[in-house]
Amino acid sequence: MTTSTTDHADVVIVGTGHGGAQAAIALRQHGHEDSILMIGRDNAPPYERPPLSKEYLAGDKGFERIMIRPEKFWAEKNIGLRLGAAVTGLDPAAHRLTLSDGSHVSYRKLIWSGGGDPRRLPVPGAVLPGVFYVRDKGDADAMMAALAGGAKRAVVIGGGYIGLEAAAVLRKLGCEVTLVEMLPRLLARVAGEDLSTFYAEEHRRQGVDVRLETGVHAVLGEDMGRVTGVRLDNGEEVPCDMVIVGIGVVPAVAPLIAAGAAGSNGVDVDFCCRTTLDDVYAIGDCAAHANDFADGAVIRLESVQNAHDMANTVAKAIMGEKEPYHALPWFWSNQYDLKLQTAGLSFGFDETVLRGDPATRKFTVVYLKDGKPIAFDCVGTMKDYVQGRKLLENKVGRIDPAVLADPEVPLKDLL
Repeated sequence: MTTSTTDHADVVIVGTGHGGAQAAIALRQHGHEDSILMIGRDNAPPYERPPLSKEYLAGDKGFERIMIRPEKFWAEKNIGLRLGAAVTGLDPAAHRLTLSDGSHVSYRKLIWSGGGDPRRLPVPGAVLPGVFYVRDKGDADAMMAALAGGAKRAVVIGGGYIGLEAAAVLRKLGCEVTLVEMLPRLLARVAGEDLSTFYAEEHRRQGVDVRLETGVHAVLGEDMGRVTGVRLDNGEEVPCDMVIVGIGVVPAVAPLIAAGAAGSNGVDVDFCCRTTLDDVYAIGDCAAHANDFADGAVIRLESVQNAHDMANTVAKAIMGEKEPYHALPWFWSNQYDLKLQTAGLSFGFDETVLRGDPATRKFTVVYLKDGKPIAFDCVGTMKDYVQGRKLLENKVGRIDPAVLADPEVPLKDLL
C-alpha cells in the first residue's frame, strides 16, 4: 500500500472516493507537476462505492475489480496516499490540517471530497452487533462475514436506493428480507408514483416483505448481545439476524464549518466549487451548489457523476481554467436483473408521462414541469435514457404528453 509521511503538499485532497481520486487524476492530466497528497479514512486505496451495496456485497466482484485504478497507478503518477487518517481540524489562515493521529499537513490548495456519513438510526439497540450501514468496504465486509456466519433473516430500514439494492442482493443470497419504510411509498424523495409502485411490486414478487408507513421503535438483542429482531412502531416484533440501515447521509464537513466555511446542508460552493475559505474547494456529496438543472436551486447531489464532474471543474480551476460547473445529473441503480438509469432532476415536477408498460419490466417515466421535460427514469430502456439526456442537455421546450407517451416515437425525433 502506498503511504506518505509528507507534511506539506501543493494540493491536498481529503477523501479517496470517486471525487478525490478523479481530482488527483485530472490534475495530472491537466499538467499539474507539483506534489499531490490524498488523505482518506479508508485503509484501502481508492475504490468505487456504488458496488458495495450491489456486486461487491453479492460476491460478483472482488475488491480488485472495484478499485478506481490499480494500486501501483498512484505511485506511478506520484500521488501520495495517506490512508486510515481522518481530518479533525483545519486552520485556513495557516493552510494547515490536523489529522486524527495528531500530525499536521499543510497545503497550497485544498480539495475537500469528504462525502458523507450514514445517518444513524435513533432508536434503542441501534448500536448492537449486527446493525450495519453501507458506507465503505469495511461495512460491506462485515455484512458479508455475518452472512457467511449463518445470518439468514434481515430487516432493511429505508426504502431508498441503498436499502432496495441491499434487499435485492440479500434475496439473491437466499435471505428472508423485511423492508421497512416510514413514508407511504418507496423512493418517495427521488421518484414519482409510477416508479415507486413498480419497485414495490417487484420486490414483493421477489419475496421481500415490504412494509410502508412503518417506523422502527427499537432493535432487539439478547442481553445486549447480537441482534435478534426489530420492534416496529405498531408493536410487532420481526425476528432477524441482521439489520441494514439506509436512511440517508450526513455531509462530512464538520472541520470546514468549524473553520468558518459557509454552509447549512453541506458546505456552500460557487460555480467553480470554491468554498468561502481561501484556497479551499469542495466537491461531491458534501458540496451544496446552485444547479442549472434544478432551476438554480442550491442542492447537494449524491452521485458518482456529480463527484466526477466537480473534480474536473476544480482541477481546471487550480490550473487556471475557470470553467463553471455545468453537468447534467445522472444516476443508476441495479436491482435483481433490472437496470434503472435516471437523467436529470425531477425536483418540482408537476406532471408525469409513462412510456411503455411496467408489466413488461421495460418502461420510462418522463417528468415534466410546465410542459417541459426535466427528468427521465428509464427501466431497461437504454435508448430512452441516451436520447432523453440529449433532450435535457438541449433544454427542449414544451412537448405534447401524448407524443411523449408513445414508445414508438423515438425521443431523438423531439429535439
